[in-house]
Amino acid sequence: METRTVMQREQEEQSSQMSHSMQLSSQIKKRTFTSRDEEASCSDFYPIITADLMSVKEILNMGDFPHRRTWEVPQETLAEEHHRDEWTMFGNEAEKVELDVMRSQRALRRRVDAAATREQAETKASARLEHLERLSQKAPDFPIPLRSHAVWEGMTATFCCTVQGCPPPKVTWFKDGLPLRMSDQPWNYSLQQKYGLNSLEIRRCSPDDAGEYKALANSPLGEAVTFGTLLVNSRHGAAAGSERSQTPAFKPDGEARFGVTFPPTWVTEGDSLTLRCTFTSAPPPAQQDVSWFRDGAQLHPSTAVDIRTVDGEASITLRAAHKEHEGVYTARLRTRDDVQEHSAFVYVEDASAVVMGGPASPLALQVSDVNRDYVFLTWQPPSADGASPVEGYYVERRDLRRGEWVRCSERIQKTCQHPMFGLQEGAVYQFRVCAVNRAGAGRPSKATAPVLTADPLQHTRTTVVKVDRGRTVTITKDQLEGQIKAPFPPTNVRACEVSDTYAVLSWTEPEPRGREPLTFYVERSQAGKSSWELANLDTKVNSPRFPVFDLAKGKQYRFRVRSINKYGVSDPSEPCATISLGKPQAAPAPPHSVVAVRDAHTSVLLQWQEPEEKDDILGYYLYYSESGRQDWKTVNNKPVNKTRFTVHGLRNRKEYVFRLKSVSRAGNSSYSEESQPVLVKSAISVPSAPSAIALLLCTGSEMVLGWRAPACNGGDRVRGYYLDQMEKGASTWREVNVKPAKERRFEVCDLTSGHLYRFRVFAANMAGVGGPSEASEAFLCEKWTMPEPGCPHDVQFREVANGSLVLLWAAPLYEGRSPVTGYLLEISQGDQSDSWSALSEGPIRDTHHKVSGLQTGQTYRLRVLAVNEAGVGRASLPTEPVTAESRPGAKNIEIGVDNDGFIFLGYEADETDEESKFLWNRNYTEPIDATRAQAETRKDGSVLTFADPSEEDLGLYTVEVSDSPSHSSSYDFTSEDLERLKELSWQVRNPLIALRSGWQVEVSDQGDVRLWLQTQSLSDAAELRLVLNDREITGTPRRRINLDKAKGLVEIEFEQLSRQDEGSYTAQLKDGRAKNQFTLVFVDQTFRQTLALAEKNRRDHQRKSGPYFQEYLSWTVNEDCELIIKCKVTNTNQDTSLKWFKDGAAVSRPVYEESSGVSTLTIPQVTEKDAGSFRAVVSDGRGEDVSTLELLDGEYEELLQQLGKQSALSATPLKVQSTAVGLMLFCSLKYYMSHLRTSWLFKEKRVDQETRTRPGSDTEKVWIEICNPTDNDKGKYTLELFDGKETHERHLDLSGQALADALLEHRRLKQEAIGERSESFPPCDHRDVCVSSVCRQGRYGRFFRCCFFVSDRAKVTKGLPDVVAIMEGKSLCLTCFVDGEPAPEVTWLRNDKEIAKHTQFDVTTEPRCSTITINNVSTADSGKYSIFVRNQYGSEAVDVTVSVYRRGEEPPPCAVEIKGSFII
Repeated sequence: METRTVMQREQEEQSSQMSHSMQLSSQIKKRTFTSRDEEASCSDFYPIITADLMSVKEILNMGDFPHRRTWEVPQETLAEEHHRDEWTMFGNEAEKVELDVMRSQRALRRRVDAAATREQAETKASARLEHLERLSQKAPDFPIPLRSHAVWEGMTATFCCTVQGCPPPKVTWFKDGLPLRMSDQPWNYSLQQKYGLNSLEIRRCSPDDAGEYKALANSPLGEAVTFGTLLVNSRHGAAAGSERSQTPAFKPDGEARFGVTFPPTWVTEGDSLTLRCTFTSAPPPAQQDVSWFRDGAQLHPSTAVDIRTVDGEASITLRAAHKEHEGVYTARLRTRDDVQEHSAFVYVEDASAVVMGGPASPLALQVSDVNRDYVFLTWQPPSADGASPVEGYYVERRDLRRGEWVRCSERIQKTCQHPMFGLQEGAVYQFRVCAVNRAGAGRPSKATAPVLTADPLQHTRTTVVKVDRGRTVTITKDQLEGQIKAPFPPTNVRACEVSDTYAVLSWTEPEPRGREPLTFYVERSQAGKSSWELANLDTKVNSPRFPVFDLAKGKQYRFRVRSINKYGVSDPSEPCATISLGKPQAAPAPPHSVVAVRDAHTSVLLQWQEPEEKDDILGYYLYYSESGRQDWKTVNNKPVNKTRFTVHGLRNRKEYVFRLKSVSRAGNSSYSEESQPVLVKSAISVPSAPSAIALLLCTGSEMVLGWRAPACNGGDRVRGYYLDQMEKGASTWREVNVKPAKERRFEVCDLTSGHLYRFRVFAANMAGVGGPSEASEAFLCEKWTMPEPGCPHDVQFREVANGSLVLLWAAPLYEGRSPVTGYLLEISQGDQSDSWSALSEGPIRDTHHKVSGLQTGQTYRLRVLAVNEAGVGRASLPTEPVTAESRPGAKNIEIGVDNDGFIFLGYEADETDEESKFLWNRNYTEPIDATRAQAETRKDGSVLTFADPSEEDLGLYTVEVSDSPSHSSSYDFTSEDLERLKELSWQVRNPLIALRSGWQVEVSDQGDVRLWLQTQSLSDAAELRLVLNDREITGTPRRRINLDKAKGLVEIEFEQLSRQDEGSYTAQLKDGRAKNQFTLVFVDQTFRQTLALAEKNRRDHQRKSGPYFQEYLSWTVNEDCELIIKCKVTNTNQDTSLKWFKDGAAVSRPVYEESSGVSTLTIPQVTEKDAGSFRAVVSDGRGEDVSTLELLDGEYEELLQQLGKQSALSATPLKVQSTAVGLMLFCSLKYYMSHLRTSWLFKEKRVDQETRTRPGSDTEKVWIEICNPTDNDKGKYTLELFDGKETHERHLDLSGQALADALLEHRRLKQEAIGERSESFPPCDHRDVCVSSVCRQGRYGRFFRCCFFVSDRAKVTKGLPDVVAIMEGKSLCLTCFVDGEPAPEVTWLRNDKEIAKHTQFDVTTEPRCSTITINNVSTADSGKYSIFVRNQYGSEAVDVTVSVYRRGEEPPPCAVEIKGSFII
């Protein structure tokens, strides 16, 4: 028991010592000392220390982070207790070993520090030199290639070429594929190389020197090859070296080569693109793998690229072409000895703009510096700005989980780079960019490939250690940090990107990290201040990158960063160096010295010089336009990074100019200066070989040969032909002619009869002599004696069109025993068929024929046979295959009349130059008589002008271009054309000035009068003569005469038209040969109306100089039967006053709105006193204007009619009301006036005033009262309202239950009225029943009872007779007594119209009495007279008919004769 206790105590002491030792070990700060040259991350120096002397931590540290991290264990970890089993491998011995290792490291590193510094400096200097060398490197190229030469034997030939490249390439010369050894024949060959110019001089050329020469430039960046052929003409035979072109090169059996290849291609952005190459034969399995390249980078099949080699064709397809896909595409085919390549440029054109005038899409969008929440974007600007310059760019992103594009910022980015911050960690994004100008945002760029936001240094924090038996252990640095929780501060805070709008901060994450995810705080302070503020207030920073956008220009800032995890915040890092916004990036300078050089028939080689400041230039955009048009188009949509480029797709024989832009991240530069115009035309080369040699005639010692012209003249007309001959069995060709033959026909002399001869032909132009034709068949030199004619020759095509062509040929030189009587034509379908069929039914007499009825697009061959009396002769050689379809851009001859009246034939050709000639003929062969027509060559064509055409000039006219016979046309000049064009010619030679608008008369607002006419535009030499009433007039101050020749406008302007200006005006115009005259009859009513209008406008103009009435006084009647008098004034100011008057008295009721200038006067109920003269006056210091409205006589009658009409329209439907007296039928109106005549009808019969029926009215109601109603009063009642023009009706059917209810109510009210009158009302003195209105509270509630006294209602106390008679010349006095309370208003009417005050009528009104006196009556005074009385309780009208008879006549029998006055 005691022993066990001692052993336990010893173990506890050992454990305590081990724990104390480990605590001391953890307190020592282990540092990794680095030399100065090892501060960079790329250091490769490691001290040699055995593994048993190094700790596990240092081994792991060196594996992942060689000497660039400082590991420190904070003092706070001393409080943590470690378990013993975790530290069994360590102890006091491990602590001592670590201290020894650290001392050894210090010693070793001090020794190598100086050597490492020197080595680092040398390495950096070498890297800098290599970098500069790589920047200047350029693949070999031959700007000026070799050219072929043809020389005579014994002459000197020199091949020259220029080579470019960096490093300078090595040039090697070859002849016929073999290296050229200068040492073998130093006397014959001389090679010179100076300043990039390489020349090979061959002295005393012999046939052995003929062949193909090749210069090969080779460098580490590639190789370039140029070829040239040397043709040596021998005076004793054929040209040596030409046989080589006839001998095909040896090709192994079964080996395929490229056949038809793809040309330069254009594709629209977003469309698919397919390039194809065919093979000469089926490729064997070893050649199935055709490689495709773009700008030297190999392309591989993918979802966007499809590469195939099937069915004897290799193809590549881009499913959607973008600007990034523009460039040189190359197809490479491996052969047994070498590779065959074909290259062509693919142009990607801009797609249509999203908005009108919008910019094109940017390109080359790239993502870099990907972190957990940050990426950096760069792109290139588009070539086309649109209608206005590009102002900036919108950046958009798409989270692939959501699928929609989101604009990252509403602010546009000025430059082509932008930091993206605030992304979600672990998400997959795509980005795209849109250019913006004034028209809006353009088409977006191609989207980037999906980008995953993640920590880029995650893999560096993990180490995999191999243990026994192939097992591995993965150790992370977080596991080696012990129990450290709070992170250390970051290090190396700096600015990695600075622009004029933002700065991007970068730092190194701390170590140890604290074993928890890190975020960061970014703090900033202005330079010179000690206060710090958060730069990321609302933004979470997960990555060691942070863009700052809110920096002020001109100020300097310092930044520091803190690390954060869930345990706390670290101390701040060391502040970075001061940072300030950079200067705005300026657009680059444009290139200069733009030179365009002819290349091919549709392309031009463009070269230029780079600007001096070229460091930031990404490439160049090219633009072209036809010379003189300024219609600029884009060549490339992907910047070209070289200083030379071949522009394809140009029109042959057109002049073009070019200009360029430099491209950088700051945008595009301005345009460079334009190049000199260049004509698109192939560079001159030797012509191709002639063909189809035929024997045309043989005399026994001479042979006449003919042949077909070369298919290609090499860009220059053929200047002559050379012939070689060889007897059958001989092996040497001998030249026939030293002087070139100008025609395609030649007579070979000094031949031996009976021998067989073969011939070949060479064509020559300014570039030299071309290759030989194929040797002819062996011709027997024997005199022709056959009776049939020889073969026609020189068979050619003209006017090839869809389904037709014209065939021309020359007559045979040998006619046989009799003259040629015609020709037969034969045709063969296809290009090699031997099946011939007759084309014509009989012989053709002419040497030309139009072949019709061909199948469009089909290929044919033709031949001609001559016929004489003996039969059909030999057939001509077949023509070349021809396709019966129209040439693109082909034009026909047009006929017309020129500006001088001459009839002409015109033809335009789009592929001509200064050396092209237009050949005019009649019927294809007859020359044009120079005395009857002259041909003139112009810029784009030719014109044949006739001097004085007649029937002699009718017929078929043809034209062709000398160096391009395919450009040809014909026109049949007929008698109909001659008649039509002669009439047109007379009109041109005797022209009339065309009239666009005849004489017009205009009166201005100021009262000026303008007479004008307009003709076609006149020249500056035009003349005008004006005649008034046969007298020529000129301009005066009061009458101005103008002639606008450009517009053809003739004007006569009168400041103030007067009577003396009346008359007939004639304008006589003359313009060169053209003339005309135009007459205006300005008299009678036309003149008077114009004069009156001018005076009126002049007065109005003077009136409108101050305030004036824009709308004069006018009246209207509204729905409330109110009279509205209104006017509107304008041109007022604060001093302007507006006053109203009626009959000279001021009116104070008008309403005037100064804002609108409208003034209104409202009269609620119009009476006779409202009639009169209204006047409004507007005035101020500038003047006054007056408006008058006469509401009298007819105008007043019209007002009353409108009031009556509006009152009738406002009438409500008839209603019935029971009263104590009876039943009252009434109708309500807005305003009732006496002018509105009312009539009551019962069962379609008029109801007059009786004891039981009493009509009445007031200002708001019209009624009829039925006293003591019975069942006999049942029926339809009608109220007629007559407004003077129309009758308006209201109806009520008083029957059935409505009548029963009304009668029942009447009886009840009658009983109540009797009881109440006896109780409540004093005895009534009036003799009529009381029917006043009373309000009662009955047992059934509150009700209104209509009860009024008849004596209160206005009425006539006694009725009038129907008719009264009076003798003419006497006076009639009618007196009426009226009653009512209050006293009624009395109105007298004649024929339903109110009697106005007049000398003939005297109206007097007294209380209860009214008298009208008609003085000195006449028959015109006969008619209906009425008295109308009314008050607030009712109204009544009484009519009387007055009949005036002449003296001696008897009064009407039914009339009451009036001797004097009559009192009612």
